[in-house]
Amino acid sequence: MPSFEIPALTAQVMWAFLLVFILRMVNVTLSTIRVLIMMRGKKVLSASIGFFEVLVYVLALGPVINNLSNIWNLMGYCLGFAVGTLAGMGLEEWMALGYASVRIVSKEKGYAVAQAIREVGHGATVEVGHGRDGAVDVVIATVRRKEVGSLCALADQIDPSAFVTVEETRTIRRGTMRIARPER
Repeated sequence: MPSFEIPALTAQVMWAFLLVFILRMVNVTLSTIRVLIMMRGKKVLSASIGFFEVLVYVLALGPVINNLSNIWNLMGYCLGFAVGTLAGMGLEEWMALGYASVRIVSKEKGYAVAQAIREVGHGATVEVGHGRDGAVDVVIATVRRKEVGSLCALADQIDPSAFVTVEETRTIRRGTMRIARPER
């Protein structure tokens, strides 16, 4: 186990710390995005991101490996990993790539919910189900992830007591999709 030195915080030491931190943060952010995009089946984009992810990784790792006893470089590396994880998750949430299936279970207003969804340009399917207390309508709509919040708000306006679940949808074939802007 290496013994750690704590060098004085000179400008050179701080710049090295910041460089390692930023490179590692970018590396892990790219890694997080790549994995999430890969899970959505986007092979070429995922591989392209992977190229830059590994390039940045090697650049971040170099200063740490070359001087394992420098605690500042090690701390920059570790802190960059933690912050990069949060940044990657936040960026992916903001980008909201892909689609989601929204299932709305309503005791009495399922057809009204489905009609409102159709009026804003989405497709909606209504099924009849049987819940704990009797018959229910189950409305299913598949939308871009960026549109989930507005769809849920629309359902809440019509039936505030509706039970709503959202699931990630990996593949879509045919059906009615509102034409907005092309997905990234």
